[in-house]
Amino acid sequence: MKTLLSVLLLIFATSTVVSAQSEKSAAKTPAPTLSTVLDHSLSNLENDVVPAADAMSEDKFDFAPSNGDLKGSEFKGVRTFAQQVKHIAATNYQIGGALLGEKPPVEVGDPNGPDNGPDSLKTKAEIVDYLKNSFAYSHKALATINQKNIVEQVQSPFGPNKASRLGLAIVTLSHTNDHYGQMVEYLRMNGIIPPASRPPQK
Repeated sequence: MKTLLSVLLLIFATSTVVSAQSEKSAAKTPAPTLSTVLDHSLSNLENDVVPAADAMSEDKFDFAPSNGDLKGSEFKGVRTFAQQVKHIAATNYQIGGALLGEKPPVEVGDPNGPDNGPDSLKTKAEIVDYLKNSFAYSHKALATINQKNIVEQVQSPFGPNKASRLGLAIVTLSHTNDHYGQMVEYLRMNGIIPPASRPPQK
């Protein structure tokens, strides 16, 4: 009987300590905010897009379906894989600059041109680095959004109109997701499984 009582007291004491530690740990976890939710969504995209860009071999970075000319379509000049990646990055910089109220810190290409990012970036390493840095800039920009300025109007980087901060943040996420889908198609057409679609390694 004494042994049973000792075991029960030990279990009770242990569970009390574990419960107290769990409550303490939960108290340390900050409540989500608007900017952290947006940042988390951007990180999820970044973790898909950057590895996808890196997965394409250097010699296929200039690949475009049907050499950029889709038969039966009047749309000419389909972007190459490199241009898709640069386009995502350049748009990240443009929207980030608008949210931060500054000129993007890097070249974003001809605003009146085909919007394919800087022509000066040629190698895979240069383009992937440009992409990575654009996400870092986007994280910085989204961190400025809060409950007080969420619908504040700022100058749109895409024309004379203004747009809300939240609206531009949503464009960042949806635009990146749209072009990530195209990158996935390009990878598949070259026999490459996108990293996000690969089975987890044991």
